[in-house]
Amino acid sequence: MGMRRFRLVVLPAVLLFVAAACGGDGGDEGGGGGEDTGTVNVLSALEPEEAAVLNGIIGDLINPNVDYTAEVEASADFEEQVQIRAEGGTLDIILLPQPGAVVDQAASGNAVALEDMGFDIADLQATFGEYFLSLGEYQGKHYGIPTNINLKSMVWYPKDDFDKAGYTVPTTWDEMIALSNQIKADGGTPWCVGYESGGATGWPATDWMEDIMLATAGQDVYTQWVKHEIPFNDPAVVNAGQLFGDIMFAPGYVLGGADQTPAIAFGDAPGPMFDDPPKCWLHRQASFITAFFPPEAEAGVDYDWFPFPAIDQQGTLFAGELAVVFRDAPEVKDFLTRFMAEDVQCAMGSEPGSSRISPNVNVGPDCYPNPILAGASEVLTAGLSGGTAGFDASDQMPPAVGSGSFWTGMVEYMQDGPSSLNSVLDSIEKSWPAS
Repeated sequence: MGMRRFRLVVLPAVLLFVAAACGGDGGDEGGGGGEDTGTVNVLSALEPEEAAVLNGIIGDLINPNVDYTAEVEASADFEEQVQIRAEGGTLDIILLPQPGAVVDQAASGNAVALEDMGFDIADLQATFGEYFLSLGEYQGKHYGIPTNINLKSMVWYPKDDFDKAGYTVPTTWDEMIALSNQIKADGGTPWCVGYESGGATGWPATDWMEDIMLATAGQDVYTQWVKHEIPFNDPAVVNAGQLFGDIMFAPGYVLGGADQTPAIAFGDAPGPMFDDPPKCWLHRQASFITAFFPPEAEAGVDYDWFPFPAIDQQGTLFAGELAVVFRDAPEVKDFLTRFMAEDVQCAMGSEPGSSRISPNVNVGPDCYPNPILAGASEVLTAGLSGGTAGFDASDQMPPAVGSGSFWTGMVEYMQDGPSSLNSVLDSIEKSWPAS
């Protein structure tokens, strides 16, 4: 990813539940009318289309009111660029979807603590919740501001065709397997799957593993896995990998076959679900995937979703982004204050091209364009309050694993087949950095 002089780069985050009415403003701190103070640069792993939407919102609601220019830059090679540009001192802000990477940047001394910038942590905790904000904590200080949240435990389907075929939404893993078998028996292909994502290829496969870990091992063991209190090749992880393989490697279950999934862009994967008749019927992906659905597709009519089903228990997987600061300056603080305010957050939620759920609890459900996102926020709330929710595991692991060997290991698993699972997990375990 090339970097233009003084660009603000923002990374897509996972969004949290929403509670109150939409409104508010970003305040006037550092506001416009004065001498031009330059630019704020924000680096992101957003797709170009979504970055264009966010730039439009920033161009409408922030840039006209301030004496600097902010812009989001999308990069398909975000992970590599973060390291290069952090070390080179050419970053203002990055939006990181990996809390482990937030801590890594804090430990490196590159990132600026929010306390040192003058942010009121109690106010931020009231806005975003203590748990989400704590994911960016290092040695007693906070280094990440939540910018969005998404529910990952979602399975999408073409509702109109699904209903016509007489299929029933499953509530358990066994029922989902039975539905897959029924679709196959009817001459269809059950699953639409794609894991390609540039330098981040493989991350959608890790989400499958995480969903299954939550639904089999439970929150306590899941947390032990995240913290490496159990090894990556623990029997609980092996069990999750085998169940994952039961879907991926079952003959006729996956459009194109499991070995082709690393070559299919994750945003393109659900497209065949909207063909007439559907070329595949089920797609497991987070709430933001609707931004990649055909623009004419209508929520609740052409498509719908159900929660990733219970196995031994119900789990709720979610993710999000944290804005990390690398330059302590008034315009950088002002941009973040405006970016996390209700008006900008509501605009991002109401724009179908971004489909972002806001982590700001003051952003209300009327900010969302369809009941899909409102329903996702309800599941998130239930999971968080019921103790079944877990933040994306790979996003919390050390970058060498969470955005490295775990991603590449899942690609290897898809390409080499079920017999490779144990060696893949052994390799990931060996890659975990020494404490």
